[in-house]
Formats: sequence, C-alpha cells, structure tokens
Amino acid sequence: MRIDINSDLGESYGAWTMADDAALIGAISSANIACGYHAGDPRVMLHTVEACAQAGVAIGAHPGFPDVIGFGRRQMQLTPLEIYTDVMVQIGALQAICKAVGVPLHHVKPHGAMYTMAAADYEMSVPIVNAIAATMDRPLIYAQPGSATAKAAVDAGIAVAHEIFADRAYRSDGQLAPRSLPDAVLHDADEIAARAMRMIRGEAIATIDGGTLQLQSDTICVHGDTTESVEISKSLRNALISAGFTISSE
Repeated sequence: MRIDINSDLGESYGAWTMADDAALIGAISSANIACGYHAGDPRVMLHTVEACAQAGVAIGAHPGFPDVIGFGRRQMQLTPLEIYTDVMVQIGALQAICKAVGVPLHHVKPHGAMYTMAAADYEMSVPIVNAIAATMDRPLIYAQPGSATAKAAVDAGIAVAHEIFADRAYRSDGQLAPRSLPDAVLHDADEIAARAMRMIRGEAIATIDGGTLQLQSDTICVHGDTTESVEISKSLRNALISAGFTISSE
C-alpha cells in the first residue's frame, strides 16, 4: 500500500518567514512550491527546490492568484486567458529552477482560492489544465476527487492524483469547508491522523454540515501554514507507516 504526503512549501518571501519548511521536508514525500504570485520569491524557490532535491522529495509547482496581500485566498475573477498565462508563467519559473538544480518537476497543484474555485467550476479548470498540458512533458495535477478540476484533467488526458486534506473539514458535497467557518481548520495531531487513516481506507468521515463523506485518495495534504503542521505531518507519517503504508510520491 502506497500513499503520498504533500505539503505547501516555499511560501516565505523577502524578510517574511512562513512555516518550518526544513522540518516538514523530513515528514513528506512531495512538496507544492509557491511560485511568486501568492507567496515565495526566486531565492526561496531555489532554496526550497534544493532542499527537496537533497531529501528526495518530489517537487510540484503551486501556482495561485496574483495576490500576495491576501495570500492567494481571496477570490478573483480572471479571464480564461489570464488564468492560462498566469499558471503557465508560474510553472515555467519553477521549471527553470528545477532544471538548474537537476531535478524534474513532478506535478502541479493550484493554490488557495484558485484551487477551491476551480474545484467547483469546470470552465475555470480548463485553462489551468491546458497550461499544465502545454508546459509539462508528463503532466500530473493534484486535485480533489470528484471535482471539476479532476474531470477537466481526465477529459484532457492528464493524469490526476486525487488529493484529500488532513487538516481541513469537508462539506457533504466533497468541497472543503470555508476557512471562515468555525472548526474548518483542524489542529489536534492525533485526531487528524486517525481521521486521515479512515479517509485513506475509504471509510466515511463526518462533515461539517452534519453529513458523511467517502473520498478516493492518492495523496494527502498537510498545509504548511497550519500552526501544528510539523506535529501533524509526523503523527500522520508514523500512523501510516505503522499501518503498513509506504510513503512515496510514485
């Protein structure tokens, strides 16, 4: 049994530091690296790619809306061409750094509001998927199971790694609960690990609106900016290994 653990890294920029990337790298198998639009800068991108390469962690581009002030979590209404070119440029920037370091770009995972909006909007997902297809030799996208993004990728012949979230609550329709709701972000590492194990095994979990939900999973995300992210990642990794899982991106 194999499962990938991913986390969003490289979200520091300038004099501002976000998360303990070094500790997270030791607990995950793939990283989604910010590409400068919602967070990150060229120096942080290079350092993060180098650190992931040294640790054998697969590298993914994490493109988002051009919204540093809002950390990419504010909804923006962009044209399909704007989405296509913005995603393409962000992927290309990280690809250049990967090439300089001598490692491949493994996947793409949209960030924040771009991710959640596209998950419910097929027409928005299409330019994201097209940008990935246009820039990667072996395109792979991380997307929520049952989402419009996953459907658009399949329709375009692009591989999908179905992603679940360890530290986020769900609605009954399979979408993530908005961060504005109480208890939308989870914090107890042991409870998160136990809940994640149920999801990975295909068991139903309780949703924030009183229902239940079962999800397909190839990769599980722990957000790097969650306060307890390192503790959560280590607890999750230990639980998975104890249950006989191999932690790997492939």
